[in-house]
Amino acid sequence: MYGPDLLYCHDHEFVPTATVMAALINPSNPNAEPQSKALEAAAGTIGVQLHIVHASTERDLDTAFATLAQLRAYALVIGVDGFFNTRSEELGRLALRHAVPAIFLRRDFVAAGGLMSYGEKVTETYRLTGVYTGRIVRGEKPADLPVLRATKFQLMINLKTAKVLGLTVPLPLLGRADEVIE
Repeated sequence: MYGPDLLYCHDHEFVPTATVMAALINPSNPNAEPQSKALEAAAGTIGVQLHIVHASTERDLDTAFATLAQLRAYALVIGVDGFFNTRSEELGRLALRHAVPAIFLRRDFVAAGGLMSYGEKVTETYRLTGVYTGRIVRGEKPADLPVLRATKFQLMINLKTAKVLGLTVPLPLLGRADEVIE
């Protein structure tokens, strides 16, 4: 999910002058290293320096956001993680309080003051779950089922937050948004 397209088309397109960005990653997540490497590769592709900031507890979140100013990070990508998913509203408030343009995959992040979200449509995730369940109920072995990936994603932008951060939303990005909070 996180690659050059996400960094450029969303964060970097929003803040094109950004030369330094950060990524918030939970180091206890088994996918922390692959996520970090994918984001670092994407940052290299668009010529942006990326700092990986770690958080796996409530206290770590406050420390991580305070660190962003020291790093002079122009924008923040929040990694995919269950710990972050359950704290998307808190992450939105922290991003707004620390005045950092941030992107996450959940809508409630944007509703809480985060700048934007980009992630799978929840209804698509539920649909895929239903497809798997139906196939298993009909007798197929779970190990024989192919990995299904969501193909429908949604982009949400909080214009209030953009205004507070002094950012102008590029019209092409605004035109691609599935939902805009005004």
